[in-house]
Formats: sequence, structure tokens, C-alpha cells
Amino acid sequence: MPRPRDSTTTPRTRKSRRKKSAEPRLSRLRRPNEMSAEDWQIRLRRQFGREQSFVLENLGAETVFSEFAVTNPESRGRYRVAIRGTGPGENFCSCPDFATNDLGTCKHIEFTLARVAAKRGGRAALQRGFHPPYSEVHLNYAGARSVRFRAGAECPQTLSRQAAHLFDKAAGWTLPHARFSELPRFLAAAQKSGHEIRCYDDALAYIAEILDAGERRRVLDKAYPKGAALTGLLKIGLYPYQVEGALFAARAGRALIGDEMGLGKTIQAIAAAELLARHFGAQRVLVVCPTSLKHQWEREIARCTGREAQVIRGLRASREQQYREVPLCKITNYETLARDLDLISAWSPDVMIVDEAQRIKNWNTIAARALKRIASPYALVLTGTPLENRLEELVSIVQFVDRHRLGPTWRLLHEHQTHDDAGRVVGYRNLDRIGATLAPIMLRRRKAEVLDQLPARVDNTVFVPMTEQQIAHHEENGIRVKRIVKRWRQTGFLSDTDQRMLTCSLQNMRMSCNSTYLLDHETDHGTKADELATLLAELFEQPDAKAVIFSQWVRTHELIIRRLEAKGWDYVLFHGGVPSEKRPALVDRFCTDAACRVFLSTDAGGVGLNLQHAAATVINMDMPWNPAVLEQRIGRVHRLGQTRKVQVVNFVAQGTIEEGMLSLLAFKKSLFAGVLDGGETEVFMHGTRLSKFMESVDKVTGATGEPVAVEDGAAVAAGDELAAAHDIAQGDVLRDEDRVPPQASAPSPAARDPWAPLIDIGLKFVASLGVARSTVDAPHAAAPWRIETDARTGESYLKLPVPEPETVQRFAAALAGLLAGLGRR
Repeated sequence: MPRPRDSTTTPRTRKSRRKKSAEPRLSRLRRPNEMSAEDWQIRLRRQFGREQSFVLENLGAETVFSEFAVTNPESRGRYRVAIRGTGPGENFCSCPDFATNDLGTCKHIEFTLARVAAKRGGRAALQRGFHPPYSEVHLNYAGARSVRFRAGAECPQTLSRQAAHLFDKAAGWTLPHARFSELPRFLAAAQKSGHEIRCYDDALAYIAEILDAGERRRVLDKAYPKGAALTGLLKIGLYPYQVEGALFAARAGRALIGDEMGLGKTIQAIAAAELLARHFGAQRVLVVCPTSLKHQWEREIARCTGREAQVIRGLRASREQQYREVPLCKITNYETLARDLDLISAWSPDVMIVDEAQRIKNWNTIAARALKRIASPYALVLTGTPLENRLEELVSIVQFVDRHRLGPTWRLLHEHQTHDDAGRVVGYRNLDRIGATLAPIMLRRRKAEVLDQLPARVDNTVFVPMTEQQIAHHEENGIRVKRIVKRWRQTGFLSDTDQRMLTCSLQNMRMSCNSTYLLDHETDHGTKADELATLLAELFEQPDAKAVIFSQWVRTHELIIRRLEAKGWDYVLFHGGVPSEKRPALVDRFCTDAACRVFLSTDAGGVGLNLQHAAATVINMDMPWNPAVLEQRIGRVHRLGQTRKVQVVNFVAQGTIEEGMLSLLAFKKSLFAGVLDGGETEVFMHGTRLSKFMESVDKVTGATGEPVAVEDGAAVAAGDELAAAHDIAQGDVLRDEDRVPPQASAPSPAARDPWAPLIDIGLKFVASLGVARSTVDAPHAAAPWRIETDARTGESYLKLPVPEPETVQRFAAALAGLLAGLGRR
């Protein structure tokens, strides 16, 4: 008679479990010297899993070797766990960590093992092992994935002999890849014998993945021998390297095209999708791209294939209807992915094309999580900057293509991080091996490799002096930064107030380098705009010359517009506030109107725009923190199809924070090159996360008026340490784990002030107001609120940008929850 299901909802407290544990507690940040990285990670999951207050439900009839459901009451995550033994790889869990950590266990399995072992007879049963009457073909996740056979207690001898012939007994009854196609015959023989063999879905999916990849290569190699052109595939011709890229992506099925900007990744993706449609039956194609590129993708698909593509737009009801309409190629943007996840899943795309995929470099963003929940047989990921700052960004992007390719993140960082004697991360090593690991799924060509098709490029840095008024603002904010650095040196951490003050002051220092107008919106003390006017006057002596001018701030362009209008030079202004439907007209006007000499743009125009036929000069009024953003700007002009020499001019305020940023850009570029471009395989940063960044801030913001420089990598560090410094550099506050001072402990729920949640969300609400408007035009800017005086009445008032709707919703939810709680008292 089957035993009743076991559902437990009152696990022991963490405190009591720790007392009974004989094992010393491990740190999740530092590995014990005597312990291997693999053992450390397994022990961490065991330690963490056995401390959790999960809910365990037995879904089967057995007490120990059964199927269980493990639910996290806080996140509401629910996972299926199968217990088959105590060794790595013997059990199974449906969570993402188990699928990718190569450990053969996870916190859910360890939690379940602890609970079943605590039952009467549980520990003895685990020691005896799993001996069911039926046999199993399962996927083992310990190390490299492998398909394995587990014989049941009632397996016939004839079937055992067939299994010994098919599976490699010496390798743990593993099925070699070369024999994958023979498995159906073995299963058919088992069915005839009457013996039950359970072949699990994940094992069958893995076998199908390997067999399908081999078939794709065979079909394409036969249809397009080496050196063959894709004649008739598209309505336009392809360069040889583009043919190679399209075939590479189609063979891989799921691939990352990481060519440098300007080499035609869009056309290669369209050609690869056509190959998948022609030879492998792919029909429904979903393009995910930034909002500003949706209409460009629509035009490119029509130009290259003659097919109609549908841009998804409008309210929810309209988008729902569009997913039901005829066009089999649909184009959407990152912002609507999460809201339309059910519509996309129901439509079930065959091919996913993800453009500007650096948008998903942070795995924890809403867009990244939504994208990785969309299932499709084929995926083409496009980005010229797969690695912008840290290795974890590359992991996030590659996980969408092939979540097993780079292996678990813990091993990747263990093998490629360099530590000092205190265990702190100070650099990366062996970066070239990452490129070799990615070779089967990632194709990256640099412009230098197709130089005969690209023009030369000349970069110039122009150092401009600061006015006294600019210096005053720069020094005033520099003093604030120094005070924060001093407090940090004394306490070792930054309060929320200090974090906000630090980011605001750093941003003010950068804005003062352009003009005082960016700070007070009234005065115009600065020399960059005048230097620009002089440069343009010389440039425009050539009748057909045009220029593309970038600045992070719209107010810089407002100053430039004054000079342009005074000279009678026509222009267009492109920024994040321009509606997407109006953007193509701006680009067309600049490209076709001879009188329109200047294209002014914030970094909203740093991706996707093709301006190479109109201009050959790029001018950067200010330098971004990130070298990838700088190259994205330049890539609008220096790209395939450019027939003239490209001139790049960077304006840098002399003796300011901007000079310090130059070496920061050089370091980040070396990290990028080491991983993807075969550059130096070791990059040292000589410092740690927050401490080294704060030391560099102290140097860069010195108010001496003398030029300053930052030691290479002083503002960045590997792994999490790099992330924290980068967050500061981008103008964001530190992450939650960096806000807590040493030895600080959170108050117990009973001791919390009932008004605290509302006060907290209110403070975050107000803080968000200061950055809301700036993030439209420059995602990394932190524009403060300002006090303005009404010229008519003389009254002063506080001017705040309108916040994002999500912020307002969170504020309203917190207020409603508080009022409901007070109502119950």
C-alpha cells in the first residue's frame, strides 16, 4: 500500500541546525587553502541548503528514493528534486544552478537529503543505495554532461549485455556521442523484453541537441562547400567574411556574432536566418533590439529579403493582435519583453535574433531574465561589445546562447582571477583560453582583418583649459569627494548619504568640464563649445564635410546649438527623448540634406545608426567611463561603406577628472582585448574593489589644478570587486552588500518601526527623481534636482524630473501596504 505523501512546513531553525553541525562554517567569499574549489562549492551548497526554511513535499510513494517538490516561501520558486543517492550526479533538480554548476548537486538537493536522512531509517537507506526494479537512462550533471545507464534490480541479463555493448562501463556506464543514434534500438529492445527503462526528458533533449548539430553541419557543408558564395539567398551581395559569418551561425544553430562595430552583423544575422528557413524549416523569427533600431531592422529585412516584417508597438491589446497576424518576422524591444512573455511563448519563435546584446550583460535585469525564459531552437546574438567591463557580463550573454559553454561561473572566476596574499582579487589571467572555449559558438572579426574594405582612422585628443568659474565648481565638488574619502578611510564603508553625495559630486565635476551651464542652466562659462566652433569652421571649408558630435548631456548640445545657429549651420538633435517614430527622419535628413552639416547626439544614438555615407568626422565633447561606449560612438561613422579617412576628436578639460579617465579607458580596453581579441592574457589592477576605487577618486579629484593620472585599473577590479567600482563610475549607488558596515546586523522584524518601509521607499523615490530625466538621454548620468527662481514672481521652487512609472508604482504599493497594516491595529 502506498505511503502517504510527506509535506513538511515547519523545519528546524537555523540556529538549532548549526549547533548540531560538526563541520566548521565556510565563508562564501574565501576558499580554505586546504580545500579544492569544487569541494568548497559543494560544501557551500550543502551548508546553505541545510539552513533554509524550504517546504518539502514528497510526490512519490517511497520515503527516501522518491520525487520531491521543494518550494521557497520567500521567492515562491518551486523545483522538482529526484533523490537517487548521496554521490555527486546521482540526484536531479530542475533549478538553473544544478543544470549549470557542474557539481551534480545544489542547495535544493542538499536540503532534501538532510530532511530524508533525518527520518527514521532514512540515513541507512541512503547508505544502502538506490536499487529499483526498473532501469534508467539519465543525464549526469557532475562535470561535463553525460548520458548514463543505471541498471535496475530486475534488468534481464540479455538487456544488460546489450547495455554493456552500447554504454562505456569503465566511464560509469556513459553513452559515447558516436553511439547516440543507436539508443532508440536499445530502448526498443527493452520494450520488447517487457523490462521498464525510464529515459528522462533532459537526456533525450541533450541527445537531440548533439545529433541536430551534426546534421546541420553535414547539410550546410554539402550545400555550400568551402569558399562558395550564398548566391540568390539575399537580394544584396555579401562580402566573403559575411558569408563565413552567416554559415558559421547557421551551423552552430545558437551563435554569438561578436564582430567589431561596422562590419555588418545585421546582414549576417538576416542571411543566417534565411539559411535556417531554407534548409531546416525555421519560419517564425523574433528580433529583439533597442527601441531606436526597430524601424531600421524593418527596413533592412525588406531590403535584404523582400519579406515583410512587423514592428510590435502600441498598448497590450494591440500587441496581442500583432502576434496573431500573418508576418512571420516580428520586431520588438527589450522594454516589452517581460510584459509580452506569454504572447511570445504562445507565438513560439523558431529563431531569436538579439541585437545589441550588451543590454543583457547583467543577468539580474528584468530584460535579461525575460529573454532567457524564451525557448527557441535557434538563436543569433549580435554585439560588438560582448565584454565591456567584467567577465560576468560575458557569462550573462553567453548563457543565453549556450548556458553550458563557459561552465559554472565559480570555476571560470577561479581559473581566471588573480589574488594577492590576503585573498583579494587583483587581476585576470589566461584570458586567451576563454576565447578558445567560445570558438565553437562565437565568431569575432576585427576591422583590421578586413582592412582592405575599411578606411583609415585618426584619433586626436584636444586638451582645453578651464575658466575660473569652471574650476570653482570642479574644486568645490572635489572637496566634497575628499571629505567622503576621508570618512571612508576612517570607517571602511559608505553610508547611503555618502554614496549619493559621491556620485552626485563626481558627476558635477564631469559636467563642469563642459560648462557651468550644465550645473546652473544659466551661465555659460566654458571653452569647449567655442573650441568646437573653431574646429567646425575649419572643417566646413570643405563644402561636403559633415560632423557627428556626441555628448552625454543634452545641455551640452544646447550650448553647441547656439554656436551653430549663430554661424548659420543647420543641424539635427538626436537624444533619448525623441520618439522612435521620428528618429528615422532625423537620420535621413542628415544623410540626404546637404545643408544639414551637424548630427548632435547623446549616447542614445551610440548604437545602430549608420552615418558613414554622410560624415567622416566624430567629435566627443566628453569622454564616457566605458571604452565600449566610446567605440560605439565612433562606430557610427567608422564602419563598412566608409570611403573617406575618419577623424576622431576627443575634447578633454585640462587638469581635471577627465584626464584621469583616459587611463581608466585604456585599462578597460586591455581587458576586452585580452579575452576576445587575442591580446594580453594577463591584466593586473593592483588593487581591490571599493578601496582602490576610492584611492583613485582621491587622486583624480585633486583640486590642485595640476594634471592628474590614475594608475591603470585603479578604478576597477575583477569579479564582484570590479562590479562595485564600475557601479560607482557609472554614477550609481553601491550594491546592497556594500552598504552594510562591518559587523552590522539587521534589526529583527519585531523591532522595526512600522513607518520604516514607507520612509525607505520614499527616500529611494526622492533619490530616483534626481536621476530619472538624465537616464533618458544618458543611462549612466545622475542629474541632480535644482532650485529655480520664477522670473515673473521672484519665488523660488524645487524642480524635479518626472520619475519612471515603476518608481511611482513601488511608492504607491508601499503606502497602500502601510495603510492596510495600520488599519488592522
